This record gives sequence, C-alpha cells and structure tokens, in this order.
Amino acid sequence: MKIKNILAIILLGCFLGLVSFAKPKPKVLVFCKTAGFHHQSIAVGAPAIIKLGTQNNFDVDTTTNADKFTADNLKQYAAVIFLSTTGDVLNNEQQTAFEKYIQAGHGFVGVHAATDTEYDWPWYGKLVGAYFKSHPKQQDADLQVVDRSFIATKHLPATWRRFDEWYNYKWISDDLHVLIKIDEKSYTGGENGDNHPMAWYHNYDGGRAFYTELGHTDASYADPLYLKHLLGGIKYAIGK
Repeated sequence: MKIKNILAIILLGCFLGLVSFAKPKPKVLVFCKTAGFHHQSIAVGAPAIIKLGTQNNFDVDTTTNADKFTADNLKQYAAVIFLSTTGDVLNNEQQTAFEKYIQAGHGFVGVHAATDTEYDWPWYGKLVGAYFKSHPKQQDADLQVVDRSFIATKHLPATWRRFDEWYNYKWISDDLHVLIKIDEKSYTGGENGDNHPMAWYHNYDGGRAFYTELGHTDASYADPLYLKHLLGGIKYAIGK
C-alpha cells in the first residue's frame, strides 16, 4: 500500500475519532407561560434568544406548555430560561421535576417578570432571588454596574443609562452576587433604597441561577448591550 494511502487512512481515522467524541451542542429551554400579566416583549424576546443560540453554538427550544417539565424531558437541557413568566405556572409535580433538575447541577435564567412568578413556592423564590412588588412608569434610569468582571457585565459601562420598566421588590434574598444596582436618585418611584439590585447570579441547591430585571421593552431585544448581557447570563447558566 502506498504511503500516501496509509496517511489518508490514518487521517480519516483521526477525523472519525474526533467526530465520535465531539460533544453535542448544549440546548436551553425558553419557558414563556403567563398566568398573570402577559408581556408583549415575549414575542420578540424568544426569537432573539433563538438567534443568540444560532450565533453562539447552542440550541434553543421554546414553550408555553408546563407539561414539558418532566424529569425525562428536562434532562436534555443545560439550562431553563423563564422569559417574563407570571403567576402560578407549574403544578406540584412539575415543580418537583424542576427542583430535581436544578439539584442535578443544571442552570436557570430568569428574565424580567420571572420575579413575578410562583409566589407560593418558596424554593423558586430563593432560586430566582427576589419577588416583585410594584413598578413606576417606564423611564430612563442610571444602572450602576458593580461587578464588571462577570461574563454578563464585563462589556458594560460603569454607569449604564437606559429606558425600561424598573421593578421594586417586596423580598430580596441575601444570598446573591449582585452585578447591577439601580440608582434611585436617577428616576422616580424606586422603593428599595441604596440596595436595589437589578441583576445577579448565585449557586443554589446544586445548580446555577442568573436573573436580570431588564427586558420589559421590545427595544431591549434589539439592543446589543442588553443582548450581550443576557447572553452572558445564559452562558453562565449553561456552565462548562
């Protein structure tokens, strides 16, 4: 056999070996069910996350169907994203399946109204990190990026002025690594004082959780700074 043919066979074997051991792309589930207020921005937010996946090598499924929350179905996802969910969106069996999913080391991303969700499920409250109380009218405000070393904030300016709907919280966990706070002196209607977080992450019950309050407006999902912020949170939730 000619040396050239032998080399070709060796190279082909190496290629097939690499293909066989190649890791599949991670996949995330975007959950958009609402049992309270329905945010119009879900309609642009879900396609924006799909596009982020296409551009950043992860697959995206979207659903409003809580029946997808079973152990067998959830195990295919590296992270689950609650995109402006509201109200009571999971029954007891579905809640148990999601708890076990996080406890198995998976990730969670909460966007905007994810803190307006599942008030009677304390485990979820601790996962997402806060519960919504109220909000003033939509307006410009100054966001103080207090940690610019994290993947979701390292691209942001120290002070980020933007227009959105700003939540007040009736409860905030003390087990959070805060990334962004809002300066209540820069707008009207803030009720959480100097410690008014807008984005954070933490390890929780075996898994990883990231939350950003930003994302009420349709325009958010065409804003490169916001999209990179959201992408960073998704990458953190997906993990290594």
